[in-house]
Amino acid sequence: MRKTFKYRLYPTATQQELLRMQLFEACCLYNAALQERREAYRTHGAALNYYTQAKQLKEIRAAGDLLLPNYHCAQDVLKRLDRAFQAFFRRIKRGEKPGFPRFKSSRRYDSITFPSHGDGNRLLGKHLRIHGVGEIKIKLHRPVDGEIKTVTVKRECNQWFVCFSLECAKKLLPALDNAIGIDVGLESFAVLSNGEAIQNPRWYREAEAKLRRAQRKVARRKKGSQRRRKAVALLQKRHARIWRLRNEFQHKQSYKLMQNYGTVAMEDLKVQGLAGGMLSKAVHDVGWASFFAKIAYKAESAGRNLIKVNPAGTSQTCLCGATVRKLLSDREHVCSACGLVEPRDLVSAQVILQRARISPSNLNVGEVAPCVV
Repeated sequence: MRKTFKYRLYPTATQQELLRMQLFEACCLYNAALQERREAYRTHGAALNYYTQAKQLKEIRAAGDLLLPNYHCAQDVLKRLDRAFQAFFRRIKRGEKPGFPRFKSSRRYDSITFPSHGDGNRLLGKHLRIHGVGEIKIKLHRPVDGEIKTVTVKRECNQWFVCFSLECAKKLLPALDNAIGIDVGLESFAVLSNGEAIQNPRWYREAEAKLRRAQRKVARRKKGSQRRRKAVALLQKRHARIWRLRNEFQHKQSYKLMQNYGTVAMEDLKVQGLAGGMLSKAVHDVGWASFFAKIAYKAESAGRNLIKVNPAGTSQTCLCGATVRKLLSDREHVCSACGLVEPRDLVSAQVILQRARISPSNLNVGEVAPCVV
């Protein structure tokens, strides 16, 4: 399976300048290729593709108009533009808001990819050799397990990182025959079907005061000034810290689930639709989509069974199959058919697990036995 490992880089001042130069050249190539596509369609009605533009790279490099030292890196820039156009046309076919590919500022073009490890790029112990830059100190906080397919150098908040895309073998865990249902929420991050509740840390809410002050500094600075760039860098660091805390928390919780349960059942939620309503801030803060993605890839790597069930009615259904209508403010589940009284999130988690086991959770009350005595 394919995984991406991210490590911190510590380049010298000279190496940072060389990296910035490569990012600038990649950005110029991206914008020039985009301009060529626009002009070709406007003047001749011709639609250029990646292969048409890639054939020109040797001539451009020979003329000295492109200073990217790695040829494959230049190819990846054109592939990135081609993917942007493919996504544009795909959204048009689906009837979505398309969003035509735009020119990029050199301040926002923050990554370059070398598609092959060994093509002037090699991991040498505690250093990483980058074509055109030299050997950069790298912090290997975890071993690189697998074959490196691509090397991506990124700039984040004036810090440098490298992302290795690896082809690695699955690490199967000892088989377990137990199962758990997960009901995610906003009051609690998640409630398990065994009654365990995972508290919602609310990282964004906790940092809102500091974010407000950092955003105010940006708004008060003159656009284009050095002081505004410093204020923007501070705001980026605030947001980056929130993301790191949320990411670490979700990794720990998904790891615990894979270690302790052989089957994990959860709702197949459309998070994008939920994130556009009146609770959008809370939904974005809790980060359900990234949590589900971590569970999915960890389950595949560990050999666990992941079951996604239809989320329709999980909070409005009792374990006996009866429909129990509740508002969002109703936090207790009270079933008049069987007499079950439990927290609504716990019952929802048990219904999710019940559906994953192909049990009747939406039948008529008279067709099933009561769930309490």
